[in-house]
Amino acid sequence: MKISFYKYHGTGNDFIMIDDRALQCLDISTDQVKSMCDRRFGIGADGLILLRNKDGYDFEMVYYNADGNQSSMCGNGGRCIVAFAKYLGVIESTCNFLAIDGPHEARVSEDYVVELKMSDVSSVEKDGQDYVLNTGSPHYVKSVSDLDDFNVYEEGKSIRCSKKYSGEGINVNFVVEYGSYLEVATYERGVEDETYSCGTGVVACALSLGRSEDQPINIVTKGGKLSVSYKTQDEGFTDIWLKGPAVKVFEGTVEV
Repeated sequence: MKISFYKYHGTGNDFIMIDDRALQCLDISTDQVKSMCDRRFGIGADGLILLRNKDGYDFEMVYYNADGNQSSMCGNGGRCIVAFAKYLGVIESTCNFLAIDGPHEARVSEDYVVELKMSDVSSVEKDGQDYVLNTGSPHYVKSVSDLDDFNVYEEGKSIRCSKKYSGEGINVNFVVEYGSYLEVATYERGVEDETYSCGTGVVACALSLGRSEDQPINIVTKGGKLSVSYKTQDEGFTDIWLKGPAVKVFEGTVEV
């Protein structure tokens, strides 16, 4: 089967995008997704996203990790599918779509900067001096003094594969606090490696470190800059918005 695809990235977090409104990928297998995401023998990506029709919504987002398994919410992937929907003419500047963690609102500008409303977060738990929370995907947040010589892969893998978190798996974020911004690096489950950026991860870092909600929190990742804004509600957070660019890189066809 020959499939048309588009390659997008959100601050270096890259995805294979497929317009699946005709449901040609309804029976796509784990091995097929994993093969397409392979960086040596396939297209190469951190994940694969299908755009489908959904009653009551502008579209539905179906997300697979690079390991071929359908996964929890992906913030940068959510921003990319909004840009993709605009490119396809499915939406204009605003939308309401369904993802695995529920409905999401989004806004996209003419130059494809996307603001995505994330799911509310009810609470943040502590694990020693570190934080654990779910921002659509489960995240572990650890403050470090410097990321220049920090081994994100080894340290992230050790936490992700620890006895406490190996069952469900967890994404692991390392964050440095500066005066005007946060610097974040993430080890992602399902990719099982450091990625250039993680949308739900930077949201987790912004919420965990308790900065002021009066203005957006600027965040620097290896792949670029993002911002997060939110409001506090009891012990949790609401009105959470993730903002940043979503870029179409190329398009093509692949035999699956």
